[in-house]
Amino acid sequence: MCFKSTRFVRYMLGSIATFLVLARTVAAGPPLICHPFDIENAKSLPWISHDWNLTGAENYATHDLSADTLAILNSSQVPLIHIETLRRATLYARKDPVAAKQLLLQLVTRAKSAEASSSPEAFALFDAAYLTEAYKQWLGERNENPANGLDGLPWIKRAMQLRPNDPQMAFAAALITLRGPEADHRQYAQLATAGAKNDALLKRNLATHFLGAESQTMSELILKNKETKVARQ
Repeated sequence: MCFKSTRFVRYMLGSIATFLVLARTVAAGPPLICHPFDIENAKSLPWISHDWNLTGAENYATHDLSADTLAILNSSQVPLIHIETLRRATLYARKDPVAAKQLLLQLVTRAKSAEASSSPEAFALFDAAYLTEAYKQWLGERNENPANGLDGLPWIKRAMQLRPNDPQMAFAAALITLRGPEADHRQYAQLATAGAKNDALLKRNLATHFLGAESQTMSELILKNKETKVARQ
């Protein structure tokens, strides 16, 4: 009886610790949005800020958001370029609801076509998953959020089934599943960190800090192996 009680206490303490880590991470900022990803000199949407916040000096024409984003996504097979491009697209989309809806509709339509195909394209599913979850983190539950009612999890899981040995895609999947399902998240995080040994770009991204030098590294964040330290504002 005591053994069972001890086991239960340990389980509860572990659950509380995990909850606190995630709570602090959310307080620091949405993980799909607030952290810029290193894509070296690869082409993406124009960006003059060094973090998550639009500076106000941007002159990007958001009416081109859907066409520009799709052009970049279709020209690259590097997951990190996709996630950074979709991160930037989400930040631009917040100030242009029409462009936000148009872009998501394009990616969701592309994902549904992939689902119906006998040879589905993993990136079509991946892109729809990432944008859906990024919108949900950044645009919230507001009525104008076109991602309301959508779930990116089935798409990211299917994309990972199609590319089971892609550590960069696993990194994005680990970020999407930070709140669960826990078994899927653990699998993706382990695949990402193990694969970084042979992927210099991913290795650099995992070594960067989530928000400032006092915060967790991205590797620590997805492995949930240290307490998140929220960077000073």
